[in-house]
Amino acid sequence: MTKKIINMLLLSFFIAFFPFSFTNAQATAPKPNQAVVYYNEACGMCSEFVNQELPGLLAEQGITDIVKKDYINERKNRAEMNDRATALNVPLELQSHIMTFVGDKYILAGHLPAHLIKELFNPAVSSKFKRIIVYQDKMHGDETDYQVLAIPAYADAYVGAIKTYPLAAPINQYLDYLEQNQDQLKLSSRVNNQFAKSGSLLPVVLISGLLDGINPCAFAVLLFFIAFLFSLKRSLKSIWQMGLVYIGSIYLAYLLIGFGLLKAILFTNSPHFMAKLGAWAVIILGIINLIGYFYPKFPIKLRIPQASKEMLSNWIYKATLPAAFVLGFLVGLCTFPCSGGIYVAVIGLLAAKTTYWQGVNYLLLYNLMFVVPLIIILLMASNKFAVDKLTKWEQSESKSMKILSAATMIALGLIILIWFT
Repeated sequence: MTKKIINMLLLSFFIAFFPFSFTNAQATAPKPNQAVVYYNEACGMCSEFVNQELPGLLAEQGITDIVKKDYINERKNRAEMNDRATALNVPLELQSHIMTFVGDKYILAGHLPAHLIKELFNPAVSSKFKRIIVYQDKMHGDETDYQVLAIPAYADAYVGAIKTYPLAAPINQYLDYLEQNQDQLKLSSRVNNQFAKSGSLLPVVLISGLLDGINPCAFAVLLFFIAFLFSLKRSLKSIWQMGLVYIGSIYLAYLLIGFGLLKAILFTNSPHFMAKLGAWAVIILGIINLIGYFYPKFPIKLRIPQASKEMLSNWIYKATLPAAFVLGFLVGLCTFPCSGGIYVAVIGLLAAKTTYWQGVNYLLLYNLMFVVPLIIILLMASNKFAVDKLTKWEQSESKSMKILSAATMIALGLIILIWFT
């Protein structure tokens, strides 16, 4: 039975993680006069636009080599689309359900009106930029405006903020703005690039992961497990092995949850919305924790479900390495409701502010910091006397830790809302 469970857990790891590795091959850049269109064939209006309207509009500009790629029925096409967008530094908020790449200069996101496409390819207009992204994602008659971001002819990177214009406004209105504010935008671009290189997200990720890891649920289970192993007169080496397997399994479980959340957020194509939603969620969860501390009878409790405790106890009493692995994995899953709001908020932030692989690296670091407190406890629990002291401390300070956790969640949510969204 134990082997079957472990095999299932390992299989879930490969399914969740390795599709990222094997399907994200770099897409070959389209030729300057070739258009590559990524879209959902099952969407009626999308299919009509891609198959009937767009080819005619592009043909008028001399673009007749059009490659259409359905990213719903062909999963590799979605990975290719994401790679192409990442390679061209397309912000996630400008990635639409229809993405048209003409060479590496024109990125047409969504259902663009005919007048914009005609203007973009006008030589007098196209000479003003090295690359341009134009985004209009709405349909069903809800279209009112479009957004645009460009690398102007005088720069080597996108400058300024994403600008929004009424749907009838000419693209030259934006390009004139770039020309008129050239000096200011150049300076702003250098400052922003320096800010991005400074790794400003790193402290947020590291501190959030560490604070998320100060989790009474996982502490209590680890301490009880170690104390039980001492009662069985297990050697220190055996206790260390099982403790490390337990911690490693928690890391794996939380990492898989993170990959699942990241995939879900990227699939929605609304990372900024998800970052804000996660920030508000973590603030609300923090407030619930505070209410629960001051009003113990408050019905909403953020803790390991009561029904799961008996199951965890059963795995503790098995006291084997496979049992330690399964126990850690289950604790990782069961503790997510306790403080997972922090995790959701940080992953939403990573999806909105980083490229995919930067986000993955930050995710690995976050989870490493998440298990650091458990590693420290394992280091301190080298003898039974220390375990007894740590257990008493955990029980006496659990209320204080709840206050700290609640305050941290509220503060993190506010930081994300104010400085990062």
